[in-house]
Amino acid sequence: MFRMWGKLMKHNRLLQDTTISIGDYSLTRTQMVFQALDTICYEFDLERPMWLSANIHDFQIHAKTRFVQDNFIESIDFDFLEIQVIEE
Repeated sequence: MFRMWGKLMKHNRLLQDTTISIGDYSLTRTQMVFQALDTICYEFDLERPMWLSANIHDFQIHAKTRFVQDNFIESIDFDFLEIQVIEE
């Protein structure tokens, strides 16, 4: 089971979090990541963030990355959205 944890943080406090589970192993890992991120954004009522090179690098190394204001077109009312793969 693929599981991803998404959380919204502001001033070092957790505003909202969710865990997404995907059991469809016909998908590639990348497809699972994008599907989980889409579901997280839907639950938090956010637009999908843009992946910058720093996000890709962090995610490849740590299976975790943060999306800040630079990753969003619209203004956000939190410091960052963090996603982390917690089970593969």
